[in-house]
Amino acid sequence: MNSEVPTSPPDVGDLLHQQGILSEKQLELVRRRQARLAIAQHQAIVDLNYASEEDTYRALATLNGLPFTDLSEVTLNKSLLEHVPLKLIFNNQLIPLALDGDLLTVAVAEPPRPIEQGNLRLLLNKRFQFVITTPSAIHATLRKHFGLGAETIRQLREERGPEDSDRESVFDVKATDDAAVQASIARFVDQILVEALRLDATDIHIEPYADQIRLRYRIDGVLHAVPVPAELRQLHAALVSRFKIMASLNIAEKRLPHDGRIAMKTGQESYDLRVSIIPTSHGETICLRVLGRQSLFLDLAQLGMEPEQESLMRQITELPQGMILLTGPTGSGKTTTLYATLAHANEEGRKIITIENPIEYQIEGVSQIQTRDEIGLTFASGLRSVLRHDPDVILIGEIRDPETAEIAVRSAQTGHLVFSTLHTNDSVSAITRLLEMGIEPSVLGSSLVASIAQRLAQRVCRHCLAPDLQPNPELLDEMAQALGIPLEDARAWVGKGCVECGNRGYRGRVALYEFFMLNDEIADLLEPGVKTNHLREAARRYGWRSLRELGWSKVQLTLISLAELQRLTRRIKPSEVS
Repeated sequence: MNSEVPTSPPDVGDLLHQQGILSEKQLELVRRRQARLAIAQHQAIVDLNYASEEDTYRALATLNGLPFTDLSEVTLNKSLLEHVPLKLIFNNQLIPLALDGDLLTVAVAEPPRPIEQGNLRLLLNKRFQFVITTPSAIHATLRKHFGLGAETIRQLREERGPEDSDRESVFDVKATDDAAVQASIARFVDQILVEALRLDATDIHIEPYADQIRLRYRIDGVLHAVPVPAELRQLHAALVSRFKIMASLNIAEKRLPHDGRIAMKTGQESYDLRVSIIPTSHGETICLRVLGRQSLFLDLAQLGMEPEQESLMRQITELPQGMILLTGPTGSGKTTTLYATLAHANEEGRKIITIENPIEYQIEGVSQIQTRDEIGLTFASGLRSVLRHDPDVILIGEIRDPETAEIAVRSAQTGHLVFSTLHTNDSVSAITRLLEMGIEPSVLGSSLVASIAQRLAQRVCRHCLAPDLQPNPELLDEMAQALGIPLEDARAWVGKGCVECGNRGYRGRVALYEFFMLNDEIADLLEPGVKTNHLREAARRYGWRSLRELGWSKVQLTLISLAELQRLTRRIKPSEVS
């Protein structure tokens, strides 16, 4: 194959339009973005999400007369990787695939210009054959084989000089005051944060152990390990200090937990990072929660509720008084739902006050209070003060104790619309939890409007969606019965793994909601010691359905997999315990 690559950029959009992937209107918008930002057309297509990255770069390869390669299906030769300098691989974003004599086959995302090809030939004394792959595939391959931060380690070695070439002197913790080391650590921290944003991670965990640092991102609710070079273990102290400086924390204190915030901006997007640092036996471990300021203001229609649930939620936000609880574990999306609900209730004629710990998002037109237990500003004490400010709508970050619960239900009785969260497994359990806190049944029955349980399920990747060829027969039978359909019509789906989802089979999340609405008949059942099962049976007569039952329709609609619904809603039966 001729290694020379055309320099004039072909029209990728036309080919995708011919393939039926892009509409005429989308192609016009792509060209406008291309002209306005002076970027390549295939980049504009990916930015606008009009076509998958794989489809776009396959078209780019076709128009350049080059083969397309899916790197997830390629086993790389480690000895070949050692033949190409690490600096060259990272600077040119290329992956060496095969060497035949002096002909080196490399995967690239962008066809190199003739001058770049010439430079590569001079540097390696090889002829080149290029194949096209996606930028995500190259990024994932580099991370898998070299680890995140490998380039930082290389630069640090170069900056320390050949006289300090042995590992111990280059990565000696005592040398971390060196400006070169600090600059490298700053670069590595930036890489960690940018990678988290690229992967849409919600949490970043950096954990020290005896001989390694483990870096993990929580993506779509599940933790995924990210490879890092082993040498970073010797730089852990400097890494922690860097995060403390960014969060305005005391770098000298290493015995006590720390909490802080970091504000950052990438492009047009602003983010807050909630930083938590705790001491462990091998050093301080770091957890960062990524709070996207721009992603907060969701419309209720964007939450993923069923149409009747969305309609019900809109009616709830218009009520003059009452209490609405959201229940579920940490990370189930309660805060996002609460804020979307507040945004819908935020009108000129209503005063809204929140009391939270911490204030995760700033909302225009809403008075927000941060609790401070150390000075006596608790949920309960703050709520008493809030009531003196004539609010129409109150958001309580969490009901944690009987005192807060008592004030919340009383507020809902006296002309306030109260929203809060409670940590229970399902919507019905919120009732028994409040009764256990000492709330009078008559007071609870007259103040609680709805209890809503929520979970976030991993969405099956749309690009590698395929029928589940080996579904669990018991789950499939349960699904058919729940949906009232013949067993042969029940369908299950999985993601095979592709470039678009990082070979995970999942991409994004789907919210599952369980609404428990309190009416007079159910309120009459409330008494100390009432059984949750009795409340569920009563609620079922009025249309209540569990999260698991509601999730089966999401499976049938190809949104989530059987395994994911089982992960979120499984209950261990006594017969399963040996």
